[in-house]
Amino acid sequence: MPLPVLFILITVVIDAMGIGLILPVMPDLIRAVEGGSLANAALWGGLLATIFAVMQFLFGPLIGAVSDSRGRRPVLLLALAVMALDYLLMAVAHTIWLLILGRIIGGITAATQSTGAAYMADISKPEEKSANFGLIGAAFGVGFVIGPLIGGLLGVWGVRAPFYAAAILSALNFTFGWFILPETVTDRIRRPFRWSRANPAGALRHIAALPGLGRLLTVSFVYAIAFFVYPAVWAYFGQARFGWGPGMIGLSLGAFGVGIAIVQGLLIRPIIARFGERNTVIFGLSLDVVTFLFLGLVSNGWLALALTPLTALGSVAGPALQGIMSRTAADNQQGELQGVLTGVNAIATIIAPLLMTQTFWLFTASTAPIYLPGAPFLLAAGLVAVCIAVFAATRPSSATLQ
Repeated sequence: MPLPVLFILITVVIDAMGIGLILPVMPDLIRAVEGGSLANAALWGGLLATIFAVMQFLFGPLIGAVSDSRGRRPVLLLALAVMALDYLLMAVAHTIWLLILGRIIGGITAATQSTGAAYMADISKPEEKSANFGLIGAAFGVGFVIGPLIGGLLGVWGVRAPFYAAAILSALNFTFGWFILPETVTDRIRRPFRWSRANPAGALRHIAALPGLGRLLTVSFVYAIAFFVYPAVWAYFGQARFGWGPGMIGLSLGAFGVGIAIVQGLLIRPIIARFGERNTVIFGLSLDVVTFLFLGLVSNGWLALALTPLTALGSVAGPALQGIMSRTAADNQQGELQGVLTGVNAIATIIAPLLMTQTFWLFTASTAPIYLPGAPFLLAAGLVAVCIAVFAATRPSSATLQ
């Protein structure tokens, strides 16, 4: 495997590890800082995630435009350096306002995965893009295997220990990238920086004008809202429905990560080769509807864990959809496209944490009309069904526009 590809995959692994490290302890950290009940901690958790997403929305297209103009390398390295500082800030925070500041900084610099995807697009042939985006998904899954496991174990030593570990990992990754990462933006594909395309509205307007991408961006947007149910409420859902602690929540997220890594690292290539990108998207979305419905109603934790392979198999939809969109955009628009996708997904994650945690609160608080911790997953199932309908009605051009 070429070193640049290896670095991108390691970057995504460590990025996912950083996320997974802190997920199992976030409910306890928020309660330690702010006090209150688990339901109230879920509301604060939703607010923190939304603030992070607002910053991604505002700065994602700018970062994508800068990477098309100045190169992927400086964007990736700067993001990794500031990410390490952000985790340190979260580790020492003793007020909710410092946690909020940390999410503002982290959201602005959350460019590693989107810029990494643009880097992967730069070095991939058109027919290889979906499968290579699958490698990024697999790397994310590997990180999610390791991260929650370590986070759950470190949580025994205190709710702040995982944040220190995430900071160290980010700093090490920055050092590795400094020495081995070459630049892929050459004069052939370099695009001059323009403020008119570096803001969310301008970038979205240019990308959505490409054939079929308007509806595909809509599918990506709604799907992101639905899929965000996992990071938004899983830790709270696991405690409320199954009585899980940080260790078991970490193990369950780790099992999900193993499934994602296997599906996107090993199975997505033969699945796309056999069924094509379009049918792969429909197949994955349909599986998501089934699994979300099941999680919404299940009351046995072991049954939820047994569903993990089917849940992971549904993840083939994301890389296939991303591959269709990447092949529609020109070579000098890959950073812009990934920036727009970051922005679109950020809008979704502005909405999703509040929507999912409010739904969880509505059906778990003492005033709940019915106790149903799985209600957010039932909502997610309905949203993915909408995605299937919109995607089925879309016939985008697969030709790369120059």
